[in-house]
Parts: sequence; structure tokens; C-alpha cells
Amino acid sequence: MDIWEKMYLKAKEEYRPQEVTPFLYAHHVVCALESENGEIYTGFCVESCCGVMDLCAERVAALNMYVNSGQTVIKRLIVFRDQEPREGGDDIPCLACREFLLQLSPRNKDIEIMTDYPERKVKRLEELVPDWWGWKRYRESGQDQDAN
Repeated sequence: MDIWEKMYLKAKEEYRPQEVTPFLYAHHVVCALESENGEIYTGFCVESCCGVMDLCAERVAALNMYVNSGQTVIKRLIVFRDQEPREGGDDIPCLACREFLLQLSPRNKDIEIMTDYPERKVKRLEELVPDWWGWKRYRESGQDQDAN
């Protein structure tokens, strides 16, 4: 079993779409990520009638990683709905998640994101956000693109 299969199976355990209340829907998008030290963290999407309270599976998994271990660097990420990612995958993670992941650590530009599970195709986050506005702020703060 390769790391991608292990991550896929961990995330799949979270997939169980449910209406929590008439206002909240959860577990319909799931994510697993591998942290820098090799641990796997999962997350699921929570959507509400009030969009500002929505949380994507990727951000929940990254927050789980940070809260439980203090880590901010992610090596790999897989996110999907009812089946594994196939062909393309340029729309996942969403723009808000891409932004959050880069703000979490400049090293997250190198995250491998699964875009086609059967073919084991990946893209790096930096490919999805090639000219991110935040690099200037990292440089000005003394942290360059390769800093922690």
C-alpha cells in the first residue's frame, strides 16, 4: 500500500454526508494530509446557511494537524467527494484553502496535491498559485520561500 492509498482510505472513513441540522451539512467532502513528520490528519467539509461559517475539508485537516501537533508544513494532500480525484483536479483545493495553506507555511508551496488518483498524478500547490501575493510579505518579514 503506497502513501496515497493510505491517505485515501483514511479520508474515505470520514465520508458520510449528513444533514446535521436544517442549517448545517457535513462530511460530503473529505481530506487527508500527510504532515512533515509523516503523520496523517483528516478533515471534512462543514457547510451552513451562513457562508462565512463554512469550513472546507482541507482547512479542517490542516487545523487538526496544527492543533494536535503544532506542525504547519504539509507534504501531501488528497481531497474528494464520493470518489477519488480523477483527471484534472485544478479546482481543488479551492482558492480560500490555497490561500490558507500558503499562509500556514511558505514551505507549503511544495505540497503534492493528488489530481488523479488512479494515475497517481499530482500538482504542487505553487503550480496552482504561481504568483501568490504573500511572497513579498514573507520576504519583508525575514522569511523567504524556503523558510519555516
